[in-house]
Amino acid sequence: MYEILTGSVIISLLHAIIPNHWLPVIAIGRREQWTSREVTRVTLLAALSHALSTVALGILLGYMGKSLSGIEEFTHIAAPVILIVMGIFFSYRHHKHKHFHLHDEEVKQKHTKKRIIIALSIAMFFSPCMEIEAYFLLAGAQGIWLLFSLALLYTLITTTGMVLLVRLAYSGLLKLNWHTLEHNAGMITGVTLIITGILSFFLH
Repeated sequence: MYEILTGSVIISLLHAIIPNHWLPVIAIGRREQWTSREVTRVTLLAALSHALSTVALGILLGYMGKSLSGIEEFTHIAAPVILIVMGIFFSYRHHKHKHFHLHDEEVKQKHTKKRIIIALSIAMFFSPCMEIEAYFLLAGAQGIWLLFSLALLYTLITTTGMVLLVRLAYSGLLKLNWHTLEHNAGMITGVTLIITGILSFFLH
């Protein structure tokens, strides 16, 4: 249980830090000359859309895990293996490719504020955090209360983290190498999944 909660908190924090979801909001906000308050509102809406799809998919996987919880081989072997395999996959993906992209031609296009917000929200909704979904599967196998605790933790950490980082970056108080940050956070995400999977073999 504790390894699932700890791992999911780490993944949620890292996911909030990775800029590929929220850095475009800053770019668009500066182009449109939005105030800090406007950018914060748009970021919050986009973050909630992202969290909604992630949690919805996670709860479905959680109930799937609950239905399989009576099978000892699933909780003790299959579920940890899933975490380890996902960890290896995400580590390899981030090692080989930095997937942050912000296309200039898309940013330069002029749209109304309402259309921009709708487009960002839809884009965030259809890009759930796949890295954390295995934790929902394991949480469901251990109990519904753990599943919904995980959903609440992820939503709070993701939305709060994204809003805070956008406010700092938009005001110029936070200056980082975003490409390097995304790459390193992605690698740590993969390692966290692997470690959680290994611990799950021994902690029940």
